[in-house]
Amino acid sequence: MRWGCHLPRTSWGSGLGRTVPLPDELRIQSSWPFKGVHHPLRPPRAFIRHHGNSADSAPPPGRHGQLFRSISATEAIQRHRRNLTEWFSRLPREERQFGPTFALDTVHVDPVIRESTPDDLLRPSTELATGHQRTQAELPPLALSQLFDPDACGRRVQTVVLYGTVGTGKSTLVRKMVLDWCYGRLPAFELLIPFSCEDLSSLGSTPASLCQLVTQRYTPLKEVLPLMNAAGSRLLFVLHGLERLNLDFRLAGTGLCSDPEEPGAPAAIMVNLLRKYMLPEASILVTTRPSAIGRIPSKYVGRYGEICGFSDTNLQKLYFQLRLNQPDCGYGAGGTGVSVTPAQRDNLIQMLSRNLEGHHQIAAACFLPSYCWLVCATLHFLHAPTSAGQTLTSIYTSFLRLNFNGETLDSTDPSNLSLMSYAARTMGKLAYEGVSSRKTYFSEEDVRGCLEAGIKTEEEFQLLQIFRRDALRFFLAPCASQGYIATVFPVFLLEEHLNLVFIGLAKRTMGLNQGYPEVLELFLAVGGYICLELNLGGLVVWKATPPPMLLFQVVPRVFGRMVSKSREAVAQAMVLEMFREEDYYNDDVLDQMGASILGVEGPRRHPDEPPEDEVFELFPMFMSGLLSAHNRAVLAQLGCPIKNLDALENAQAIKKKLGKMGRQVLPPSELLDHLFFHYEFQNQRFSAEVLGSLRQLNLAGVRMTPLKCTVVASVLGSGRHPLDEVNLASCQLDPAGLHTLMPVLLRARKLGLQLNNLGPEACRDLRDLLLHDQCQITTLRLSNNPLTAAGVGVLMDGLAGNTSVTHLSLLHTDLGDEGLELLAAQLDRNKQLQELNVAYNGAGDTVALALAKAARKHPSLELLHLYFNELSSEGRQVLRDLGGSGEGGARVVASLTEGTAVSEYWSVILSEVQRNLNSWDPVRVQRHLKLLLRDLEDSRGATLNPWRKAQLLRVESEVKTLLEQLGGSGH
Repeated sequence: MRWGCHLPRTSWGSGLGRTVPLPDELRIQSSWPFKGVHHPLRPPRAFIRHHGNSADSAPPPGRHGQLFRSISATEAIQRHRRNLTEWFSRLPREERQFGPTFALDTVHVDPVIRESTPDDLLRPSTELATGHQRTQAELPPLALSQLFDPDACGRRVQTVVLYGTVGTGKSTLVRKMVLDWCYGRLPAFELLIPFSCEDLSSLGSTPASLCQLVTQRYTPLKEVLPLMNAAGSRLLFVLHGLERLNLDFRLAGTGLCSDPEEPGAPAAIMVNLLRKYMLPEASILVTTRPSAIGRIPSKYVGRYGEICGFSDTNLQKLYFQLRLNQPDCGYGAGGTGVSVTPAQRDNLIQMLSRNLEGHHQIAAACFLPSYCWLVCATLHFLHAPTSAGQTLTSIYTSFLRLNFNGETLDSTDPSNLSLMSYAARTMGKLAYEGVSSRKTYFSEEDVRGCLEAGIKTEEEFQLLQIFRRDALRFFLAPCASQGYIATVFPVFLLEEHLNLVFIGLAKRTMGLNQGYPEVLELFLAVGGYICLELNLGGLVVWKATPPPMLLFQVVPRVFGRMVSKSREAVAQAMVLEMFREEDYYNDDVLDQMGASILGVEGPRRHPDEPPEDEVFELFPMFMSGLLSAHNRAVLAQLGCPIKNLDALENAQAIKKKLGKMGRQVLPPSELLDHLFFHYEFQNQRFSAEVLGSLRQLNLAGVRMTPLKCTVVASVLGSGRHPLDEVNLASCQLDPAGLHTLMPVLLRARKLGLQLNNLGPEACRDLRDLLLHDQCQITTLRLSNNPLTAAGVGVLMDGLAGNTSVTHLSLLHTDLGDEGLELLAAQLDRNKQLQELNVAYNGAGDTVALALAKAARKHPSLELLHLYFNELSSEGRQVLRDLGGSGEGGARVVASLTEGTAVSEYWSVILSEVQRNLNSWDPVRVQRHLKLLLRDLEDSRGATLNPWRKAQLLRVESEVKTLLEQLGGSGH
């Protein structure tokens, strides 16, 4: 794959303070955009071949020599490195789903960093939110190796501030830097001391010296602290998340202190470090959100760098290539051993790459590394599910937790408002209005209306400005649509997810101004309703709000009705959306989701459909997922609690609506959406009550991926009532999917598995299914699967011990003479079989006759299908004579004729041909149809009965029509 032109490689490699020229093919170092990654204890192999690490370069010369040369100091530093490695290598649960080999060193692509000036920081916040495209053309990129280079005036840079909006990868950059130092890839620094500003802020004003802060967190450094003063620039402090720390650089607020052992408030210690009054020679790297840049006066900052994420599509492609090519990251759902093969991974990467080039929506989303993570997590979910408990909703709630967990909107605000809570009530309101009006494109007025509605105080306006600078770009991306510039949610699924979060929050809490209009409308509606009731009752005419005592007596009853109607309306909208059918596009939501990411087809519009009419079929799935206890617990951690009572009442309203819809016969794709809804809910009792009336599981034509098999097995596998029919024809089902679906197949009475990819290895699972003591299958259709003779031998072992199967179809299963000979020899092992279809299997006269004789001797077999085999005219005549011998036993169907009459099974034969016309070999089918046509013509010429001639002519006409459809001649 060609990646196009690359950006200059950025690396924490050999020595900060000088630029290392690299060839084009090595100019992009791999990066990881999220918190919490696994790292091996030995230096990873991924960097052996990279230019610029400590393995092939020496530390740059400086005025300081080796400072920590004593044995005790060296051992202390090594212990410090090991402790940091252990801490920063820990993997959060959201990352463990990608397998044990997933590590920061193997999937890390450095984001673009552009140098800024203090003047750039004064741009309006709206430009910071949406103006990346403009500023990137003006500002030069900054390599990580250049962070501490002298500035344009030649002055030494000691303090660097890196800032970026939520999701740009600040946390990952720090984590990668620390791990690089632990493995000796930062030789410019002999000692690195990272501090979390969130951790420091939790200490409040409790006095502590710099030495105490260091030793409390990094005990091994106690022995080397006396050498910090002499370390100079080779000592690096990393202050991560400055927005969590309130700094006061006024002398009246924070006095001067140069002694690292003198106690003071942690914020005061950091202020004196940044003033360069304490340890003036030390290097300092600060990361922060844009809103907190001004907390450090610019005179104390040597360089500003804006983290711009993956603003180049090549970086996005490289990230996906590294991430999706990770070995051992595809474990089967439920431990079945399903994994993504290298060829499948390459195919995913190629399709995704093409979509990035041609689909501006996903490219705009992947501008932020966090959305690249979301895309990979979704693809992993779609193609290699690892945990039966993982759902699409849990991926999106985990995505929000990875980005917003513990984040407050403004640490200086006394309310300590959760950033995610603010986003849910502003961006959630925008999403709610978008889904309600069925649109995904929003004008500037739409966005401003949701952000600024109800703002009355200066404090509220300041909170809004902080949100614009720090997080608005995370939720909205610019997009050219219909000839004007609009904004969209980077991933449309996020709009539907936030819509449901907003609905869940709006029921109980309206803590922000955005909720006041709804509360006011509710109050006025209730007041008007009361006035209307009293007026109609002839009691009194109210011209103002009723007295409080009367209002409190009447409101609970009226409010209960309104809330109930609201829940009914939400449930009705959800059910209608889930079962919405469009003639022009009706794939299941999982295929739609995969197509939107990979660009295979994408959601198609009818040519006459207005472009703003969007389909939101995932809205009900997220509604179901957010009702589950796990996802509500995650949202509560983010400051967005959904009450248990609300969830229960919503679930009851949905159950009533689903109960009515569930009795209808749904198309296969809609039925899968219904099952996926239940999978997202993860509530077996709820699903059992709603799906209790389901008797037919018809998923014919639905591409059954490992995830879909897991969904069906999870939802229906624990049910008790039998399924009259399970139709999985043309589902691209493989042996692994068959194994996953085993609990559902045990409940089936009629099982259709025709037109799939089931080979000999699948017969082992079929054998186990037939031998299971709970097996209820009476009709088993395996036609058009490559079972071969090896598979049918295993299958016969299952039939020998089975007591339920009466009808078995092995039509076009590549049995050949060997397979039919095996059937003839072992047919007597089964005593219940009534009908056996082995048509179109390439059998010759001798084997066909042997099987026919065995069928005639079988105690229960009534019908044997042998047509479309390689039978000669003489062989077909022998089989006809055998059937007419009058000795009893099974009837043998090998042709469209029986003597000079039409076979009573002629319609069965021709319907099988019609059904498989597009999947069978046309040349071979033509040859067989011509032989059957010759039989019909011979029989017509041999009979004088006009009724029989008419029947034969009718069947001849049907055969000629089939031949014309195949492009063959009817003569």
